[in-house]
Amino acid sequence: MSTAKAPQYRIEEYVVKDEPFYVPTSDEVEIFQAAYRQRVPVLLKGPTGTGKTRFIEYMAWKLGQPLTIVKDGAVGASNGAVPLVTVACHEDLTASDLVGRYLLDANGTRWIDGPLTRAVKVGGICYLDEVVEARKDTTVIIHPLTDHRRLLTIDKLGEVVEAADSFLLVVSYNPGYQSVLKDLKHSTRQRFVALDFQFPEPEREAKIIGHESGVDDKSAAQLAKLGHKVRNLREHGLKEGASTRVLIYAARLIKEGIAPRRACHVAVTSGITDDVSVQRSLDEVVAAIFP
Repeated sequence: MSTAKAPQYRIEEYVVKDEPFYVPTSDEVEIFQAAYRQRVPVLLKGPTGTGKTRFIEYMAWKLGQPLTIVKDGAVGASNGAVPLVTVACHEDLTASDLVGRYLLDANGTRWIDGPLTRAVKVGGICYLDEVVEARKDTTVIIHPLTDHRRLLTIDKLGEVVEAADSFLLVVSYNPGYQSVLKDLKHSTRQRFVALDFQFPEPEREAKIIGHESGVDDKSAAQLAKLGHKVRNLREHGLKEGASTRVLIYAARLIKEGIAPRRACHVAVTSGITDDVSVQRSLDEVVAAIFP
């Protein structure tokens, strides 16, 4: 077994240098900090657009600690945020994509670490977004990293790498969107502590919309109200509610001078459904809020 060493590649690209804007909805910040101190893997679950990715970016910034950065061939200590390596999982993502592979170049064959291996070695947070979308062989890889072993097996190199002390694995998924065939197995779920993310109440969501778009307070409050009402239509043919993200997009269009109803139609109505009858219902809600 080998022990993780300072990697011979730059990690500056993985450091969240500026504070991301994040408005806590409960005690998720305190829970994550406690889990990080105890090196307990974390599962973020909730609908699309509820702030899971922004939350993990904020926590990576907040958990600032000394880093070892390789720059111009020299290794030195530097204070900064915890490195955050984010992987957007998809159905073609394999264990090799996460761990690494041999590549051919002009000098022959060389090994390239994958994103998970880089996070393990440097002691960063590895965030697997929508983990259930990845192929099943990825689960075999992450299990030893989620218990007392904290090990990563690299079969192609014949190595077992011990994770750096500050390494933490974080995964996310959307329980309401996934099919039964793509749900997390119980053997995997019980390796994580779970934080539930839901859409914020209108007042807090208006604050987020206003900050992210620069739109006026009245429009931000109207858009937050729209989001709340649209989510209540999920029982009437709408498969997915309006995320905070699409409301921010609508706000940005409004700030650029696009009429509010038109901005909401292209960002919210057309953005979340192709069903003509549902679109008409959504546009009626928009018209009631933006007379």
